Amino acid sequence: MKLIYPAIFTPCTEKEGYTVEVPDLPGCVSEGDSLIEAIDMGTDAACGWILGELEDGNTFPAPTQYEQVKVEAGSFVNLLVLDMDSYTEK
Repeated sequence: MKLIYPAIFTPCTEKEGYTVEVPDLPGCVSEGDSLIEAIDMGTDAACGWILGELEDGNTFPAPTQYEQVKVEAGSFVNLLVLDMDSYTEK
């Protein structure tokens, strides 16, 4: 199963890198020292969040449409592709 979720990327002010938040998954926040690492870390965090819900017998929220995600100045939205089958094999 593949899922696509929007994530908000905010440049870190204290050091290089980005903070990543997946607004549809409460508390799903990660960071990376570069944009590539932040995408990887955000994807890993989102997969883990969803897998945790599934393992507990719960459903997970549907993703918000990309265009509907509101961001503050200086941040931007990018889509994360979650390959749940590949993640669960790890």
